[in-house]
Amino acid sequence: MCRMTDREPIQEVNLLKILREARAGSLESNDLMVIMRPLEGEEGIKLEINSIVQNQYGDRIRETVMEVLQENRITDVYILVQDRGALDCTIKARVETAIKRGL
Repeated sequence: MCRMTDREPIQEVNLLKILREARAGSLESNDLMVIMRPLEGEEGIKLEINSIVQNQYGDRIRETVMEVLQENRITDVYILVQDRGALDCTIKARVETAIKRGL
């Protein structure tokens, strides 16, 4: 007798870790600098944001960075974002570039 279930098989998700310090971007107006390095002795994601628009857009900057990290399955990383008024598309591009350089 064969029983069918509506469950899908559980798939393992391979998380990636940054292996070396990586940088992307600049400190020019309307840009940002992303510095990413392995998180030593801890687990998870430690995100530090310094922005000239922190009060207005700090939450959105954090959300955008976290989305890119989750899309790329990155864990155990320290990230410093020094923002000078960058748009979301610039934030995404800089974080993605830093990830690729750090793997």
